[in-house]
Amino acid sequence: MNSSSSTPANQALSPLAAQDRVFVWRDHASLWFSLGVGLLVMQMGAYLLPALSPLQAMMAIGLGSVVGAGLLGWVGKLGCDSGLSSAGLMHSVYGRNFARLPIFLNIIQLLGWGSFELVVMRDATVALGKQSGAMTAAYWPWLATLIWGSVILLLMSGNMTTLVRRIISRVALPLVIVSLLWLSWQFLAMASNTGFAVLLSREGTGGMSMLSAVDLVIAMPISWLPLVADYARHGKSGKSALTGAWTGFALANIWCYSLGVLVALTLPSEDLVTALLLAQGGLIALSLILLDEVDNAYGDAYSGAMSAHSILPAWSIRRWGLLIAALCTGLAMVLPMHSLEPFLLLLSSCFVPLFGVMLGRLAFGTNAVELMRDAPAVRWDAVAIWVLGIAFYHLLPLLSSAMGSALPTLVLTFAAAVATRQLQHRGQPVQA
Repeated sequence: MNSSSSTPANQALSPLAAQDRVFVWRDHASLWFSLGVGLLVMQMGAYLLPALSPLQAMMAIGLGSVVGAGLLGWVGKLGCDSGLSSAGLMHSVYGRNFARLPIFLNIIQLLGWGSFELVVMRDATVALGKQSGAMTAAYWPWLATLIWGSVILLLMSGNMTTLVRRIISRVALPLVIVSLLWLSWQFLAMASNTGFAVLLSREGTGGMSMLSAVDLVIAMPISWLPLVADYARHGKSGKSALTGAWTGFALANIWCYSLGVLVALTLPSEDLVTALLLAQGGLIALSLILLDEVDNAYGDAYSGAMSAHSILPAWSIRRWGLLIAALCTGLAMVLPMHSLEPFLLLLSSCFVPLFGVMLGRLAFGTNAVELMRDAPAVRWDAVAIWVLGIAFYHLLPLLSSAMGSALPTLVLTFAAAVATRQLQHRGQPVQA
């Protein structure tokens, strides 16, 4: 939300000025470690069992996290090198008019995921309250939603770079690391009482292939692809944006997915929050993780505001952010968000091939700013690859349930985009 007198009217479609770039490696790593931590991530880790054995689950977690976070860092580097937001990168690849479609889809999914984050925070808050003997009244879910929604509104009224550098990096990150260490120690102690050899020797029941499990793990970093450039553009170096986001998110994803597996092994429960509360000191540790969930909801609202600003720049990013935060709060109070989760995942599937094409077209030194400035209304070749990629993503599981969808679709769309690069580069300058 930085602004200056020289900032163009449409901040989302203009490269960020050098004097406004303040993020270094620590900022990127802190932000993406913090965004990678979440109760939903731990729950996804628990889903890997009992279909897979513990060793198979850990292999899938390692591979999916490294690959997925690497893609996240790569897109972040593109945003940092060009200074463009996600909306600006979409304009450069898909054309100035057609890009509004994926940008609009991104706004819809960010509204959905922002509301879903508030629901997760609300449910966890009420569970924590009931554990301590309070919050038993019927109005508490409503009140908890309003409280957390108000927190997001308050943060949206401030400065994004200040939030990342002073609050997340210096305060929230150390607290969440301490809480993860404590919970890991407690559940490792439970596992030790049962016997590590006994737990690790468990066989999977089947029903999920290794590649499908990798798909489940990679889903988390891929879900952040439409947001990463909005933050990485504030970086001083493309290399630090790449390695910082990659390292931070990979570590958080591996840790939280693995903790979910550990909880499922030692204390199986349909409710992850209840299982975490049963650990000694679980109430305090879970409270700290819950506070860390705030930046996830904030991230959705800020990036949604950036995308909306790119379409209607007459409203500032801050004004859009306040509106989106208010809408997320209202939606969290009235919509059955847990029932809408499959729709949100379906919508997210559109962004796997979308970014496969974007990586293929913008990688290897392409000047994204020049591409955006000279973009036609529609780049039909890029659009065609994206549409075919969406079809491939949904058809592949019908052909083979063992393949997974995300990685094959990314590879296919990336290769097709690279093979047809000359269609967009005619007359375009390329950076060395």
